Amino acid sequence: MTKPLLIKDGRIIDPGQKIDEVGSLLVAEGKISWLGKGKAGPPQADCDVLNAQGLIVCPGFIDLHCHLRQPGYEDKETIASGTRAAARGGFTTVCCMPNTNPPLDNQTTVEYVKSRAASEGVVRVLPIGCISKGRKGEELAEMGDLAASGVIAFSDDGKPALNSYIMRQALDYSRAFDLVIIDHCEDTALTEGGQMNEGIISTRLGLRGMPNAAEDIIVARDLALAQLTGGRLHIAHTSTEGAVELIRRAKEKGIKVTAEATPHHLTLTEERLIGYDTNAKVYPPLRTERDVQALIQGIKDNTIDIIATDHAPHTEADKLCEFAFAPFGISGFETALASLMGLVHNEQLTLSTLIAKLTGKPAKIIGDKQGRLGTLAVGAPADVTIFDPSLEWTVDTKDFASKGRNTPLSGEKLKGRVMATLYQGKLVYKDDSIKVKER
Repeated sequence: MTKPLLIKDGRIIDPGQKIDEVGSLLVAEGKISWLGKGKAGPPQADCDVLNAQGLIVCPGFIDLHCHLRQPGYEDKETIASGTRAAARGGFTTVCCMPNTNPPLDNQTTVEYVKSRAASEGVVRVLPIGCISKGRKGEELAEMGDLAASGVIAFSDDGKPALNSYIMRQALDYSRAFDLVIIDHCEDTALTEGGQMNEGIISTRLGLRGMPNAAEDIIVARDLALAQLTGGRLHIAHTSTEGAVELIRRAKEKGIKVTAEATPHHLTLTEERLIGYDTNAKVYPPLRTERDVQALIQGIKDNTIDIIATDHAPHTEADKLCEFAFAPFGISGFETALASLMGLVHNEQLTLSTLIAKLTGKPAKIIGDKQGRLGTLAVGAPADVTIFDPSLEWTVDTKDFASKGRNTPLSGEKLKGRVMATLYQGKLVYKDDSIKVKER
């Protein structure tokens, strides 16, 4: 049996419990067994010790939106490699989108993912089921069967649910299963052939643009359908100022909507594409500084509920081609915290707000069916992230655990790094500088 582990003298931040002070945590039998403030000692002496002085200790991060690629695209990522990358990024729970091959539109494929995750994954993997069969948008998937198999949401991510009647039906069913519908909001008639945000820079680069309106139109439709049905709606990868304002007004009306923003949409702009860097080609596209500031304000006033990575790994060959032929997507697990910490260091977000958006807030969207996630409360699963908020490091994709090295941040110096990750009390990632000693 593994000895209890004392995480000693770290700055414990758990926004859900309104805790932000120096203290220690005792982890035993996979759960948080004790939380002591200040220099208080643990109730038992026989334990290993991880000295967290100068480090932040918080609940394990939860990612509501990622792509693990398996089954079907194992050259890009596997559940094994993806969860190792997640652990390095401080994530202890990841929710994988169903745009695999075959897609997660039936119990068999969902059970396959769960089985692989149990045998090869190092963190918790929660599958998301399809809204429609084959993600074709023509006929609802067997949502009841998918709910019974343990999916935590429904989405056709990668494709929008353009058929309004299908979307209405899905939102109706979301009430019966108490599971959220996650929509990729894109009017494809306006984005067909698009490569980046529509504007001055796309014109200068000679690339077909994708206007903000393509997102705003479907967000507005989905909000109207959510109001009509009373269903639970979640807007994926929000990227425009207009979408933020639409969501804000919907919440004021009491519509059941939540929303996410990604680290890249919160920290990067369309200017990243001036050199035709395919690693900055993502959907929705990187927008303008005005859109970025609207997203940050949305995070601050809770219009945007959570931050999710939309981790989308691709092979080097996928991206090493003419810009128009490169797939959309950024590999985001391992740089998420550090890129977001830039907003904290620039005093655009508080550390507590950032941690809440990565822990307790997404746990609330997932719901209590998965247990007490996103908290350091005594008795909760010992999912813990430990990070140094001030450590500077240079992004080297050769060190990535993910198979996807596709990031526009390669070679950049960032400030803030995950030092250790515990999943159900087990150290699933530890930086070489962190030592665990016997007490």
